[in-house]
This record gives sequence, structure tokens and C-alpha cells, in this order.
Amino acid sequence: MKTIMLWILLVFANTAIWGQTDSEYAKTLKKMFEVSGSEATYQGVISQMVQMFKNQNSALSGSDFDAMEAEFKKTSIYDLAEMLVPVYSKHLTMDDLKAIIQFYESPAGKKLASKTPMITQESMAIGQEWGYKIGMEIQKKLEEKKD
Repeated sequence: MKTIMLWILLVFANTAIWGQTDSEYAKTLKKMFEVSGSEATYQGVISQMVQMFKNQNSALSGSDFDAMEAEFKKTSIYDLAEMLVPVYSKHLTMDDLKAIIQFYESPAGKKLASKTPMITQESMAIGQEWGYKIGMEIQKKLEEKKD
């Protein structure tokens, strides 16, 4: 009986420790989202979603939508960070996150974070052009193989 109680105690203690670790990891992950500019991107997604619902539901007032948007922006990023803990923790340690945060708090990291949305936007057009070119070349080679 003492052995069973000891095992139960160990399981609960382990669960509590892992829960704290996940919580700390989630806080650190959220911090990384903040300093990397990812949080701003996620906030933009929320704004777009609310605007889409606003366009579809004219029965509610603009202030209702503003209040909803503010509420979701306040809580959803931490919820997302907690949901992403298993994914990030599989690939990055807490020390990795801290190093990434340290980079993004440097002048070069801040510049990268602020310029990433513009770089991404400009790169998308180039990426589409590149993809089209590759697709055409593949299609040409396939047609040559048919002959």
C-alpha cells in the first residue's frame, strides 16, 4: 500500500512540475512572439477575422465588434502560445527561446522584426513568379517525355 501511495504521489508531483514548466514555456513563447513581431501578425489576423464577421453581421454595432476584437486580442495570443507549447517544445528548448528573444531584442533583431512583414509581402510576388517559372519548366519536360 505504501508503494502505491508513493507512486501516486510521484505521478502528481511530476504532473505539477510539468504543468509549471509548460506554463513558463508558454510565457517565454509568448514573449518570443512579442519581440519577433509574430504577435502583431496574429493580432492582424484577429482584426481581419472580426472585420469579416462585421461585414456579414450588420445587426451588431461597430462598438460591439470593437469590444470583441479588443477582448480576443487580449486573451487569444496567450491561448495560442499555450496551444503551441507541444510543437515548439519538441523542437526548441527553453534556452533556445531565450536566445531567440535575446536576438530579437538586439538592434538587428528589432530591425528584422519590423521589416519582416514588408519583406514577406514583397517576397510573395517573387515567390509566385518563381513557382510559375518552375511549373512551366516541369510541364515542358513532361511534354518532352511524352514525345
